[in-house]
Amino acid sequence: MANARVTHAEQQELQEAARRCGKSLSEWSRDTLLREARRGPGDAVFTELIATRMLLVNLIKPLALGEKVSPSWITEAMTMVRKEKHKAAHEVMQQYTQQAGKEPSDGNTMG
Repeated sequence: MANARVTHAEQQELQEAARRCGKSLSEWSRDTLLREARRGPGDAVFTELIATRMLLVNLIKPLALGEKVSPSWITEAMTMVRKEKHKAAHEVMQQYTQQAGKEPSDGNTMG
């Protein structure tokens, strides 16, 4: 058995999430907790999304300036992305985590 203390608003939010999945709160909570516990330190989908963003950002600049992009430049850019994507994804996730800690406690995420 695992217990967590939540506010009334958080309880409602959790129940709504369970309802959307067609599960009881208990079943949904168990599935969610186990999924998170089993997840590795790096989320592969998130890391690849950041890698795609890195590649696009690096490609858009020369194209926007009217520069030609050679096949060797693309190969070099892809090599750099492969080397740096895990570090970049970790840094972006830290930024999100830090921002989440600064949000108002009333659940208002606007702004």
